Formats: sequence, structure tokens, C-alpha cells
Amino acid sequence: MTAAEAIADAPFAGRRIWFAGIGGAGLSGYAVVARAWGAEVGGWDPVETPYLEPVRAAGIDVVVQPEPPPSPPGFERVVSSAFSDRVEGGSRGALLAELVDARPAIVVAGAHGKTTTAAMIAFCLDRLGLDPGFVIGAQVPQLGGNARPGRGWLVVEGDESDRTVALLRPEIAVVTNVDLDHHTTFASRAEVADLFERWLADVPHVVRGDRLEPTDVDLAVPGEHNRRNAAAALEALELAGVARADAARVLAEFRGAGRRFERRGEVEGVLVVDDYAHHPTEIAATLAAARDLGRSRVVVVFQPHLFSRTRHLAFEFGRALAAADTVFVTDVYAARERPIAGVNGKLIVDAVTASRPGMTVAWTPSLADATRVVARLARPGDIVLTVGAGDVDRVAADLLEALA
Repeated sequence: MTAAEAIADAPFAGRRIWFAGIGGAGLSGYAVVARAWGAEVGGWDPVETPYLEPVRAAGIDVVVQPEPPPSPPGFERVVSSAFSDRVEGGSRGALLAELVDARPAIVVAGAHGKTTTAAMIAFCLDRLGLDPGFVIGAQVPQLGGNARPGRGWLVVEGDESDRTVALLRPEIAVVTNVDLDHHTTFASRAEVADLFERWLADVPHVVRGDRLEPTDVDLAVPGEHNRRNAAAALEALELAGVARADAARVLAEFRGAGRRFERRGEVEGVLVVDDYAHHPTEIAATLAAARDLGRSRVVVVFQPHLFSRTRHLAFEFGRALAAADTVFVTDVYAARERPIAGVNGKLIVDAVTASRPGMTVAWTPSLADATRVVARLARPGDIVLTVGAGDVDRVAADLLEALA
């Protein structure tokens, strides 16, 4: 092997990297790829998460405890944005930029659909034998996880929430759509659009998903939003040298990413589906996909995510959720934010009631409250959606157990 080949196979050889927040959807993938590319890797997370299983399987030592320990001597630190106020170190965005620089890359960004679109692209490349690397913000069962080093194209998500997408320099960029989702970072939708435009100006090949017609490929994942995601994926694959007919043939086999309209099970005629939707636009798309299944009632358990988003979009959440038959709203999942006085799940309940007077809607502050009430009221023919970006997926598992 030549020196150039060795560098290509192990571009992070000699690096020692410690990840704060290694159990997250993003950093877990970065850690797995960095380890495969030659780095010595370790990390910390305050809690056990499903993403730590592949991290440990990659031979990475992980510390799980409430407070972050000191990083080992000689290790550079990469810190999740969720813990940047507790731990000093480099940003995850800067490390992702290094990953993108090390391989020909396809970066998928946008307010909605980027996880599914990135997964579709990586899935097609994989099934066509092109050995992609990928770092995706959810588990993709058909690909065996959320990350892989690969030797072909590297497919990753770019994040506008902290503006770090601007650091990435791929060969191909996809922007699925533009919307205002992160109110502590952007003052308006126009600011989001400006960030993407400035980023795209430096990318050789660009796909704008919101300018494409939904694909007519017969997909295994439901909803018009997924037909739009698929249209963007097919455009990106064509730019990457994949014949459209070949891509469309294998894309029809794609069954989705974790927590993206994920069917968790059916008991006594009640179908339980879990979805990551956490913005009104996403909720509207998820409910439309649920309606397409033709079930008798659409029942939603919604967990608002972030106090800032809840405060700014309460009315829009109410209007989107009013498309369900019955809605149960839990309290806000704080994530990285501190509470805001007067902002809780009750704001969403009031907004749904104002949008559709007389609709069955209730505030069930805890996940246990929601599980108990839905288990009592669900009936054969219902589809129950657990919706949100926090830990509302626990309701799906608990509800199936309660109904059994």
C-alpha cells in the first residue's frame, strides 16, 4: 500500500478524539467513522442511549455518568451542542467538516426530511454495490445503523440549527426545503434561506428539493412528503453518477429510518406508529400519511420539543394537530433549553381547541398519563401516533404492552 492509499484508508490516523455527548444521534456516528478511519476514540454521555451499542461495538470506550469526567490526557475534545455550556472543546460541526473534506461527499440539509433523504441516498448507493459511508441522524435498519465508514461517497446530514452547515464543503448538496424551526438561532425564515444560499454558492452541484415534483416511484414509505424526499434523493444520485432507472428500482425497497413513521406494532386492532415530527409542517405531513392508511381514527400523543419552539409556534401546532381525531399533549421536552415561564404543553392544548372547537383534546403532562389514557380509549381500527423529538417514543412501547 502506498502512503497515499494509507492516508485515504485512515485519514484520521494518529488522532485522539474524546466526544462529549457520544450517545447522541450525531456524535455517535462521527465517533464510529473517526474510529474506522484510524483515530483513537473515547467519550462520555450522561445517559445510556440506543446509539451507544454500535459505538461500543466499534471498540470505543464510553463513560456513562451524570457529570462529564476529564478527557484523557492528549485527547482533543469534540462537544455536542447539547453540552457546550458544560464542557469546553471543539464543535461537532468542525469535526463533521473534516469528515466531509476527507471523502467525496453528499450533504443533505433542510428544515424537514433531511434524515429520510440522506438515508434514501445511502440505501441506494449501498444496494447498488457502491459502498457508501454515511452519518445519518437516525438508525436505518436496512443499513445496520446510523453510520458506516465506507470507501465510496460519504452521505451526511448538514445542520442549520447552529449554522454549522456553512462549514461543510461537499461535492453535492441537497436542500430539501426552507422553514423556520430554530427560533433561538434565527429571527426569520429569510435568515434561514440566506444561510442556505450562501452555503450553496460554494458547492459544485446543488439539488433543491422544494423545486422538484414528487416522484411517481412506488415507495414503501407513505406520504407525499416522502415522494418529495425521494425526488431529491434521485436527483442527488444522478449527480453522483447513478442511472435514474437503477436508483428508482432499489429506492422502491427502502423501508424508512428509525422514528420516521416507524410502525411499532399492532395489538387488538390498534396500530401504533412512532414519528419524530416536531414542527407543524412535519406534523401535518405525518397526519396526512396516517390518513392515507384508511384507519377509522387518528389518535395523536404529541410531546412538544423545546420551550422556544413551543412559544413561537403554539398556534401553528394547534392548527396542524387539529387534523387528527383525538389529541393528547404532554409537557415540553426541554432538551438543551431552560424553562420559560408560562410555556408548557397546555399552550398547545389551548391552540388545538381554538383551531377546532369541540375536538377531543387533553393535556396529559407526563408520558405515563398519556399511556394510561390512550390505552383506555383506543379501539380496533385506530392508528395511534406518538409524535415528537424527545422521548415520547417510550409511549409507543408502553402502550403496546398495556394493550396486549
